[in-house]
Amino acid sequence: MLKDKKCIPCEDENAKAIDPLLLDEYLQEINDWEISDDKKSISKKYVFRDFVKSLEFANAVGDIAEIEGHHPDINISYNKVKLTLTTHNIGDLTENDFILAAKINALDNIFI
Repeated sequence: MLKDKKCIPCEDENAKAIDPLLLDEYLQEINDWEISDDKKSISKKYVFRDFVKSLEFANAVGDIAEIEGHHPDINISYNKVKLTLTTHNIGDLTENDFILAAKINALDNIFI
């Protein structure tokens, strides 16, 4: 399972885009995340009761990201949070993006 894996450092020489044949399989494991039209990022939107909960959630995501060494783009708009994952140094999806998405999904039980 993706949530049980650990993100690996993506240095330029070892960062590889995910095999397109694995995309559907990985997307099934990370419920409710959407893949971009260009298939280079995944995103998920959350709605909370207020700004404070949005901020608490974003901070919890940040904690996971720091532990994994892989960081999402986080957009907060009052009670809404949009997370976008891509591997910035190659501008494409890697397994790390799906691993982090699976770990973030575990927060659903706490915040949703």
